Amino acid sequence: MREFGFMLVFFAATLCNFPAFAQIDFAGQWSPRYHEDYPERIPGPDLVEYHGIPINEAGRLRGLSWSPSLLTLPEHQCKPHPSDYAHRGPGRMRIWNEFKSDSQQLIAIHTRLRWQAPERTIWMDGRSHPPVYSAHTWQGFSTGKWDGETLVVTTTHLKQGWLRRNGLPRSDLAHVTEHFIRHENYLTQIVVISDPVYLSEPFIRSNNWVLDPRSSIDPYLCDIVVEIDRPAGSVPHYLPGMNPFVGEYAELYGLPLEGTLGGAKTMYPSFIE
Repeated sequence: MREFGFMLVFFAATLCNFPAFAQIDFAGQWSPRYHEDYPERIPGPDLVEYHGIPINEAGRLRGLSWSPSLLTLPEHQCKPHPSDYAHRGPGRMRIWNEFKSDSQQLIAIHTRLRWQAPERTIWMDGRSHPPVYSAHTWQGFSTGKWDGETLVVTTTHLKQGWLRRNGLPRSDLAHVTEHFIRHENYLTQIVVISDPVYLSEPFIRSNNWVLDPRSSIDPYLCDIVVEIDRPAGSVPHYLPGMNPFVGEYAELYGLPLEGTLGGAKTMYPSFIE
């Protein structure tokens, strides 16, 4: 009887030494579903289409200074989408896990997207975020933890990026929280962006994916070329009050100009009333 009791204690102690793993595994090849925000994600938003986005005055001013011709500059042609926006772009996503060889503890979850081929690491080993003065990158520094079967990811240290492809900015002080939720062969990603520089309230959006094991991600080759001959140092932009497209979107769809200029108030039904 004493031997049996000893074996139970030994077995329980052994179990305690094994790492706890979540029941949900996100690894695999995923194809995007574009039923959400299709006009924004594929054709792209119009210029000065800011409604529903909680930008502040600084964000609006910066957005109105943006010219699409900026993307023709050689140094802007092959830059990837930052991780808080990358999942909005076209192309499939691959997710794979990294385990510590001896303990089989989950160290990190990695992702790769087809568009501009960004690879991202989400650290799962409990490490802290680096100091604020550490390097900022397109993918930022991401850590993850499990909340039940939901993966919660926190990202800091992002390079300055964009909220939309029409010039609305997102600063390098932004804090991003993501929730990844899997329902059988479907994956939902909810992104919450807090930006003290360009947003007055958090900006929330979601993306959906379907498991696609027969898909693949081809190499992404990007060649930089001179698209428009410009004087050296020339950067396309609009000075305050000089953007010729301010009212174009509002006029095209018969919308009030105030609404198309965005702001937190345009997110709520009360604005229409």
